[in-house]
Amino acid sequence: MNMLSVLPLAAFFLAAPLTAAPAPAAPPHAEEPAAAPTAAAATILVTVSNPLSAARAHETLALAIADLVKRAPGFDAKKAVVTDAAGNEVLSQLVDMDGDETADEIVFQTDLGAKETKTFKVKAGERRPAARDDYKAFGRFVRERHDDFAWENDLVAHRVYGPDLETCAKEPLTSSGVDTWVKRVSKLVVNDWYMTDNYHQDVGEGADFYAVGKSRGLGGLGIWAGGKLHVSKNFVQTRVLANGPIRLVFELTYAPWEAGSDRIGEARRVILDAGSQFNRIESTLTGQRGSLAVGVGIAKHPGSAVKVDARAGTMRVWEPLDGGKAGNLGTAIVLPAGAKLEEHHGDLEYLIVTPASTSGRLVYYAGSAWDRAGRIRDQGAWGAEVQSLTRRLAAPVRTKIAIDK
Repeated sequence: MNMLSVLPLAAFFLAAPLTAAPAPAAPPHAEEPAAAPTAAAATILVTVSNPLSAARAHETLALAIADLVKRAPGFDAKKAVVTDAAGNEVLSQLVDMDGDETADEIVFQTDLGAKETKTFKVKAGERRPAARDDYKAFGRFVRERHDDFAWENDLVAHRVYGPDLETCAKEPLTSSGVDTWVKRVSKLVVNDWYMTDNYHQDVGEGADFYAVGKSRGLGGLGIWAGGKLHVSKNFVQTRVLANGPIRLVFELTYAPWEAGSDRIGEARRVILDAGSQFNRIESTLTGQRGSLAVGVGIAKHPGSAVKVDARAGTMRVWEPLDGGKAGNLGTAIVLPAGAKLEEHHGDLEYLIVTPASTSGRLVYYAGSAWDRAGRIRDQGAWGAEVQSLTRRLAAPVRTKIAIDK
């Protein structure tokens, strides 16, 4: 059985402060001239611009610590705070992206109107610990539920299945599919739902109405070879790199499995930000002796309707939950711009097949929305949300960093 390894988000950058040359001695009783700011105390000005003629809500801005250190060689991430143009502190998070216990990014969020430009400042100060209510993204290994890994933000929740479930006496399941839970509250629910062990019944917050089984669920993958999909077993290892309040980053490892003439392993990184319906998924596949065709799927359920837009690189599904008694669910897969895809729908899932890079890397987005959550109420609105994501990915926010004079 595997234990979750949660890596603390610590960060430190030590450099000798650069001091100004001493000023000439002042005459008696004259006011002492103000000392020039050291590089360590320099204020960094961050200008962000939205190139789209449409608003962007909950836009996550990620500043590389290395870039900030270049502008201010004494920059100390542990003492960095973010403020808006009015000087109000903005909630920020230090994120370790490689597990070395040193922060690589500082992330924060803002809303941007159409073509809007905003300025922020990153400066030395006392970083306040995030309050519980600040947390809008969270994930953990759930040993008590047969090694699930579950995660959520303020809009969506998901889980995948670990090794203990394969040999569970009551209800064993071998599946690398991805489950999606629906929620109508913005608070985090994973811990509470596991504690009460009643998450298949909606008592006012939402529930798990989605059936995964051996399908791909929402965004599970496999290798397409010989006209069929070859899939892994349950994950064997997990690692959490960042755990809110704004951004969740975790990794899953899947043991190698037979895929045609190859034996393929997968390391999967998932990023989920507060306020987003979509997970960013980056899979690195190993063991291939040539190019790989990867199938990414969405479970096929009674009454569901699928729409694939090959030019946009999207597949979306709208379906009734619990025969319509629990409302309707929208699910979608979004590939990077220009990605090639083919449709290969089967009995268990709707499937799009796309090539991985020569290094075995594949990036895509998987998301969902429940009409009873109130934000996306029908199939048309879900289609618009998917299209909005493709536009935002094609036209990212422009960021400029400079020392504030």
